[in-house]
Amino acid sequence: MILAVDVAYNGDQATAAGVIFKSWHDSKPYKEITTQVNHVEGYIPGQFYKRELPCIIALLTEINKLPDVIIIDGFVYLGSEQRDGLGKYLYNELGGRVVVIGVAKKPFLDTPPETKLYRGRSRKPLYITAVGIEQETAKAYITEMHGNYRIPTLINRVDQLCRQSQLF
Repeated sequence: MILAVDVAYNGDQATAAGVIFKSWHDSKPYKEITTQVNHVEGYIPGQFYKRELPCIIALLTEINKLPDVIIIDGFVYLGSEQRDGLGKYLYNELGGRVVVIGVAKKPFLDTPPETKLYRGRSRKPLYITAVGIEQETAKAYITEMHGNYRIPTLINRVDQLCRQSQLF
């Protein structure tokens, strides 16, 4: 089972959303889930995990079993120094039991060039980082995902779901 997650914010409230799917080639989710989180941390540059991690953990309580892979909107490692990013904090929080793949739409300062992945005809790359599997394997999985465009279909779907589900 694969879970793609995203979080949308409105002040100190957030909507965490997830789409569950079974195969990297799936065009439709097996299941969609959302949860509302109140009193989230403010944004602190370089410490985004403090804001987003509790929202993802809250979302994970909505499913019966941990997925094999979680795809986050962001980085596992930051910059060329490979500092821990949101994905690494999530991996640690889950005791290293779940592969985490970060798919970022914009580079972080000093993002290594080997993280770039071009999909479809886009001239703008995605930035892929991972923990629990090799980075090249993670890039291959994201490449395989359904969709002809830069953003895979189900990653786009989870982004739409969290924005549509905002109750505030």
